Amino acid sequence: MIIIGILGDIGSGKSYVAKHFGFPVFNADNEVSQIYKKNKVCFTKLKKLLPKYIKTFPLDKTELMNAILNNKKNIKKISKIIHPLVRKKMNAFLLRNKKRKAVVLDVPLLLENKIKNKNMILVFVDSRKSDISRRLSKRKGFNNKVFKRLKEIQLPLEYKKRKSKYIIRNYHTKKFVRKRVKNLLKKILK
Repeated sequence: MIIIGILGDIGSGKSYVAKHFGFPVFNADNEVSQIYKKNKVCFTKLKKLLPKYIKTFPLDKTELMNAILNNKKNIKKISKIIHPLVRKKMNAFLLRNKKRKAVVLDVPLLLENKIKNKNMILVFVDSRKSDISRRLSKRKGFNNKVFKRLKEIQLPLEYKKRKSKYIIRNYHTKKFVRKRVKNLLKKILK
């Protein structure tokens, strides 16, 4: 099975590009949302760790944002609880799809969390800052201060770009991006 890892900046269009490969996609952001909505054990751990901020179940993202904004160390505390749960779901996804020709991992902290293995094909989604800003401003509940805190824990984009075997530019038309993914897929599946 070929594992395609998607890298890029927050708001660069990683999820959009990932779904155009036509293979099963593991979307870590969606999994985190589900954990916040349904996982009472996770909620209990976070509430115990950050009782000043975490109060309601299902977990309210504004409570998490307040915790992150009030103390940047809280992002690491939250990550220590969330990331193992996401990794477990990702491993189950890989196991479920082991007979597929390929799968796509849309995991924002793929390199930071040392998820990449030597056989994984990394694809960097390159996007203009103006396009990223426009996309992020449309996101429900977007907070620029939280965005900056999240950027602090990420590796530099130039490093991610260098580590990637392929780059897809997501600053043309949707048709261009789809065509680029299609051409890239031919190279990957050779």
